[in-house]
Amino acid sequence: MYRIITVCTGNICRSPMAQFCLSRAFSDAGLAERVAVDSAGVTGWEAGRPMDPRTAAELLQHNFPKQPLESFRARAFEAQWYRSRDLILALDDGHLNHLLAEAPTSEQDKIRMLRSFDPAAAELPANQQGIDDPWYGDMTDFDSSYALIQAAVPGVVDFVRSALAERH
Repeated sequence: MYRIITVCTGNICRSPMAQFCLSRAFSDAGLAERVAVDSAGVTGWEAGRPMDPRTAAELLQHNFPKQPLESFRARAFEAQWYRSRDLILALDDGHLNHLLAEAPTSEQDKIRMLRSFDPAAAELPANQQGIDDPWYGDMTDFDSSYALIQAAVPGVVDFVRSALAERH
């Protein structure tokens, strides 16, 4: 099983949105049995809480099933996940810097910005690949986050498909 975790601040807006977008993409690509996606926050501020209702509304607008969204609960990133995940995707450069600072040196190469997989952002420095926190805004900010996440999803799927092929 190839394991991916998406990481934002509190795990209620960007990272769950990315988790569900990637999970659906891997399912659509026929890789649901080989790839698992989850999410966490660099902080435990929101641990145990549901995703932001605006995140759920954005996902529902794009035909994601209601039940998994309702059962989602935020959690903080745990140190053992550096070793147990194959790819750790940060949603902004603050998350990237936090993860890199905490990760064992041997695990740092698996930490990437999500938008490094977006052809429109791949050549930008990490501090320009972030997705702004929509929590501070309105639904247009959640729409924007969704669009930026979706732009990176095909690149992540292609990357993981190649990684899986190399394993065999």
